[in-house]
Amino acid sequence: MKSSGSPSPAQVIARLLPSANVVLDLDLASKRRVFDEAGLLFQNNQGIARATVFDSLFARERLGSTGLGQGVAIPHGRIAKLTAPVGAFLRLKEAIPFEAPDAKPVNLLFFVLVPEKATDTHLQILASLAEMFADASMRNALASLANAAEVHHALTNFNADATPYAQSAV
Repeated sequence: MKSSGSPSPAQVIARLLPSANVVLDLDLASKRRVFDEAGLLFQNNQGIARATVFDSLFARERLGSTGLGQGVAIPHGRIAKLTAPVGAFLRLKEAIPFEAPDAKPVNLLFFVLVPEKATDTHLQILASLAEMFADASMRNALASLANAAEVHHALTNFNADATPYAQSAV
């Protein structure tokens, strides 16, 4: 599947997801509120202006929904002057409409911000996230783990061949 030189999804995610950027059980009722909350998180933790994040996410979303299906979305955007990709994971208390292909509402969101010119990196990150979120036991674990530290650990240690968090979702 992967060439021996390409990083695993866990390695890709570990590079871009600070533990402070995992926030659980937010009570937000719309895509607009979720994007605003993500903007605030990136502003507070990475110093990226809230409005810049919000505008970048919505500019991408206007091209088509970033909802994957199965309750998951990967909103992403390009940020001028950003030097390295950064991510955030938000879990919502209640799923919200997101125009996903399966028409199911979304409550697991992984946000990705990349430098303006980071095309290959951007695609590698999105592919890694899509591979991880395709795993039903991983989605179940992310939906049910008790705290942000456990979720961060699950995200940064995902193994597609032996999902270590399958039991956590039971």
